[in-house]
Amino acid sequence: MKTHRPSFFTITLVVLLSAVRGESSTDCDFRAIFNFGDSNSDTGGLSAAFGQAPPPHGESFFHGPAGRYCDGRLKIDFMAESLGLPYLSAYLDAVGSNFSHGANFATAGSTIRPQNSTLHQSGFSPISLNVQWYQFNDFHRRSQIFRKQVFKQLLPKAEDFSRALYTFDIGQNDLTAGYFLNMSTDEVRAYIPDVLDQFKTVVKYLYGQGGRSFWIHNTGPVGCLPYVMDRLLITAGQVDRAGCANPFNEVAQHFNKKLKEAVAQLRVDLPHAALTYVDVYSVKYTLISRAKQFGFVHPLRACCGHGGKYNYNKQVGCGGKVKINGKEVLVGKPCQDPSVMINWDGVHYTQAANKWVFDRIADGSFSDPPIPLRMACHRHPPS
Repeated sequence: MKTHRPSFFTITLVVLLSAVRGESSTDCDFRAIFNFGDSNSDTGGLSAAFGQAPPPHGESFFHGPAGRYCDGRLKIDFMAESLGLPYLSAYLDAVGSNFSHGANFATAGSTIRPQNSTLHQSGFSPISLNVQWYQFNDFHRRSQIFRKQVFKQLLPKAEDFSRALYTFDIGQNDLTAGYFLNMSTDEVRAYIPDVLDQFKTVVKYLYGQGGRSFWIHNTGPVGCLPYVMDRLLITAGQVDRAGCANPFNEVAQHFNKKLKEAVAQLRVDLPHAALTYVDVYSVKYTLISRAKQFGFVHPLRACCGHGGKYNYNKQVGCGGKVKINGKEVLVGKPCQDPSVMINWDGVHYTQAANKWVFDRIADGSFSDPPIPLRMACHRHPPS
């Protein structure tokens, strides 16, 4: 039987079409991850600067506090695992850190736009995205100086910076910060363009330092978080079928729409960059609205907390203690089984929920372009 081999013309056409589309089946050789963000990806930054996240944080995996506001691992941890890299050390953590495969500049409470307040006044970190950029810039320069001296095994090689994956998970606090300052929804929406201009500026700075592969998460459904629903008043008519607060989720969706447009513009401005926009919002909302279907319970309640409709209390958080008859008593206790809960402490997700979300975004199903994490170095031309 005669076999039909593809002609030279057919092979050439396929190759050319693949090149035009920016397609490639080759996994990327990411040597490092440099992460920027807030508590959704902080592996110890805020703890190093302002005091360790107390027990029971970390109990499900690390068996003790590990700088994460979670019972275990975050999405950034699962990302590192999937790429065969160690967990990221926080840039601010001087004890036991190894930066040979990247560094984490994220800190809990961080915003893109600097806040005109202290951590104790507002709860938001002074280490905003521009500060994280300053830290990276200093790290990039000084790591190569000290690598030549005595810290060769603990610092990345010069070429690793251009072969690294640059990840972002930030923006949620920019929205809630406005609400906590008693701004209206329209006022919060009005400053989003300025927030995203500052985001684009940092990405361009990183590109100027050699960054080429960017993996950018949008912000999640803030209107489904216990600490938002507990602290901000809404009417019954503003609650959706999942029990979430519609006004806050609508602002998050507006932010995400504008973030996606910003990423599209960056593709034009940065011709050699591979920029992947990841719709984490849709994945998280699906999990919350269909929790029972996926083996989770009480999607709007915190696992670790104390009292109230959502098991959340601003004054006594996860791990919080109160004095009773002169003795400190732990009241911010974790639930019996965090593996079936979505929300950990009223603000952050559990390890189980983080894993569930990661498993659905890793293959590119919720990405634009639809490219898996392991192939995020491949550039797609602007559409």
